[in-house]
Amino acid sequence: MSNSSIQEIRIGCQSWGYDDWITQPGGDFVFYPPGTKKSEMLPAYARVFDTIEIDATLYGIPASSTLEKWYGETPDNFTFSLKFPREITHDKRLAPESIPVMKEFTERARLLGDKLAVMLIQLPPSFEGSKENAQNLRRLLAELPRDLKFAVEFRQRDWFIKWTFQELENAGVSLALVEGPWLPREVMFDAIGKVNADHTYIRIMGERDLQKFDRIYRHRDDELARWASSIQRISSREIYVYMDNYFEGFAPETANKLLRLLGMPAKKFDEFSEQASLF
Repeated sequence: MSNSSIQEIRIGCQSWGYDDWITQPGGDFVFYPPGTKKSEMLPAYARVFDTIEIDATLYGIPASSTLEKWYGETPDNFTFSLKFPREITHDKRLAPESIPVMKEFTERARLLGDKLAVMLIQLPPSFEGSKENAQNLRRLLAELPRDLKFAVEFRQRDWFIKWTFQELENAGVSLALVEGPWLPREVMFDAIGKVNADHTYIRIMGERDLQKFDRIYRHRDDELARWASSIQRISSREIYVYMDNYFEGFAPETANKLLRLLGMPAKKFDEFSEQASLF
């Protein structure tokens, strides 16, 4: 039985608000119709993809009105994954004083209701595997609401040990699997078989050396094929994959490549190209 018949796999992008995705008058269609405004991008994005990773929450807990606006602008089957505020992960580094901030953030996130997917605890590269950091991680995991979904992203190799995998499993939290410059790809692939959670969170990222995001500038088909093969080995009930522009230059098409590799229908970006007035 294929993964697609027993699992829910959602593939989307990391953010939606890119001017480079707006089609220029007279040019080839990119992603958004010509003249699309910033305020019209999320509804347009949600006509194509069914999930998004939100970077804005890294910089602070969003206002209730913002979450309610996101909820109202997207269809019933759409989901949002939210990054933890950096006050928790980078400033307080999961210390005890970060717990009240976490509770405020997770409670606010509930305003998304059934559209809330996963909350990403993205730790900085400087968050090394020390005893103090391990104790803070354990404390935070114990305090997380058990009815919500979380993933932890480590950017230090010394976290990829049995202790970490066991702590995450005990808390029902997923390890974020990341294609990026911080850790060798083999470390991530090896971790797939060591993490047990009902959900899996994957981030496909690249070197931040591109200036434009309107098309594929570097093809990384071999890497995507390896990720597709790895995804097919994952037993989680839900799998969320989010693409970064920097991986190949144009996240929506990278998402389509992965969809095809997994035997899933690709998205049609220009489906509403002649209905720009709707946006």
